[in-house]
Amino acid sequence: MQVKVKPSTVSGNVHAPASKSSMQRACAAALVRKGESIIRNPGKSNDDIAGLNVIKALGATVTENEDGSLKITSEGVKPVSSVVNNGEAGLGIRMFTPIVALSENEMLINGEGSLLTRPMDFFDEVMPQLDVEIASNKGKLPIKIQGPLQPKDIAIDGSLSSQFLTGLLLAYAALDAKNVTINVTNLKSKPYVDLTLSVMESFLLKVPENRNYEAFYFDETPDTERNDFVDYTVEGDWSGGAFLLVFGAIAGNIKVAGLDIASTQADKKIMEALESSGAQVMIGEKEINVSCPPLGDRGSFEFDATDCPDLFPPLAALAACCKGITKITGVHRLAHKESNRALTIQEELGKMNIKVVLNDNVMEIEGTINIKAATVHSHHDHRIAMMCALLALKANGETTIEVAEAINKSYPDFYRHLQSLGASVKTEA
Repeated sequence: MQVKVKPSTVSGNVHAPASKSSMQRACAAALVRKGESIIRNPGKSNDDIAGLNVIKALGATVTENEDGSLKITSEGVKPVSSVVNNGEAGLGIRMFTPIVALSENEMLINGEGSLLTRPMDFFDEVMPQLDVEIASNKGKLPIKIQGPLQPKDIAIDGSLSSQFLTGLLLAYAALDAKNVTINVTNLKSKPYVDLTLSVMESFLLKVPENRNYEAFYFDETPDTERNDFVDYTVEGDWSGGAFLLVFGAIAGNIKVAGLDIASTQADKKIMEALESSGAQVMIGEKEINVSCPPLGDRGSFEFDATDCPDLFPPLAALAACCKGITKITGVHRLAHKESNRALTIQEELGKMNIKVVLNDNVMEIEGTINIKAATVHSHHDHRIAMMCALLALKANGETTIEVAEAINKSYPDFYRHLQSLGASVKTEA
């Protein structure tokens, strides 16, 4: 699919999508806690659908209520299929693999698209330590595993992602682990670990003691609340919401509802970047108002995105519309996303006359008022497609985004939301 975007000035109100980080964790927690859970404001992205399909394959039943909420009933991990497919969900594959290993059945874990090329060798290193047999495809998908997983004192490297830790925490909680510790070195994306612990608490799972993000200790206290009914509302998504907020900062005046300013989501840090760039931001009781300041008031900024690497694309769009050179740290976190995002940001922004320099772990973006209309490509990466759409609003003509349907991975309503705010966006098959 192609999307054609023309320069536009926008205004109006929009509601942020549901957080797929919150939604997928909620699906996993509803599976392992046993009993009945209601999930309100469920996400509808491809990753969310993949998460629901995984828990169905692992024995949960999912029904949609008249109000749009989901009822999930589970007796724990009791697979009804020998195959689990995570689609293209990076969080899903890392989080669900330890959970799949709770079963004594031999299971095949697979995925699609870019997920097939991402490194998974940490499973080969850690799972055998927990009495799980594993056979991977040279450190990549598909993976065959056979449990049941046994909770033990272990040490893992958190430098690549915190998502595997999320899976272990949920698996240990499912087993009511006692007097065991998960030690972690070089942990990245700590706010996402906070989100995991918050979801675990909401689903009445046993929550470990967080020892400065270096160790997570499950004490000897027995889990006594597992069977209580749970009613959980999925948060608005700060990752998708970041694009909306930048949208207002560079192209108009909009109000974004559905984002919790007290959220533990890492991408809430976009607010710091907006402030640093000179964007006009007002936080209301139910919405965030963002408006576009004059170019002279939009200045370059410095930002550390190590713990929130998904912000690189919206930050790049923001930086491209600011005077001067913006420096964003955390490039090393971008190699194993849906694309190598550092290179794809550099390539696609280059087509639009925006200079991007990669200096080891720092990305430098030189802002310009002469953004060029071009034919750009998503590289099958949802966040790259959204980044290009934002910049197209400030280009000197019509921009064409190829493989624009990549947005369905996280934010299927993105183009429709842009249109509702007055942007000239046309989709073509």
